[in-house]
Amino acid sequence: MINYLINLFFPKVCDGCRGILLQNENVFCTICRHEMPLTQYHLDAKNEAIKKFYGKVDIQFASAFLYFNKKGMVQELIHNLKYKGHEEIGTALGIWYAEDLKEVSFKIPFDAVIPVPLHKRKFKERGYNQITTFGKAIAEGFSISFNEKILLRKVYSKTQSKKNLLGRSENIENIFDVEFTEADHNKHFLLVDDVLTTGATIEACSRALLKIPGAKISTICIAMAH
Repeated sequence: MINYLINLFFPKVCDGCRGILLQNENVFCTICRHEMPLTQYHLDAKNEAIKKFYGKVDIQFASAFLYFNKKGMVQELIHNLKYKGHEEIGTALGIWYAEDLKEVSFKIPFDAVIPVPLHKRKFKERGYNQITTFGKAIAEGFSISFNEKILLRKVYSKTQSKKNLLGRSENIENIFDVEFTEADHNKHFLLVDDVLTTGATIEACSRALLKIPGAKISTICIAMAH
């Protein structure tokens, strides 16, 4: 009865279109789920995501779940996830994408999911890392660990979305580092982030993780600028 009254006066709405969700819908309405701009990059070994890193850093596999277009639904989802505390978006997308990625994971066995970290100051300001729920859902889908202790951000930086394309790739090379033990040697890490643009952040994170003896790196992002 209490849940009925709560839903009556405070109905759950779709994070995509803000329409009221039906009883059997969760986070996204059926229409928005069908309209999600899926990349299907995981089915193409030479997709546009992996091409970002050719000749730059050794990435085993790269993919992005959705296309990111300005003023589109995905931009709204990322904004709500990143700045409005709607962490359920990351969970829902992670559960969804983990199912798709199972077509790849048996060919490329991952050992742990690693989120692109926030600086401690940024984490304190925001209160959470926007990629955590997505990464945890991916890790749970693969039955592997989610490790947010290995990769560290040493330098505080301004929000990427407020920088131009050139500014995003500047001065990022040395802002990440790793803290690891022998137990982390020879592992295949799946690095996760929200939006793939120039690839500079993933490249810098990967270079840091590759300091670990025998490490291999793959990466997936929620979306890729299109």
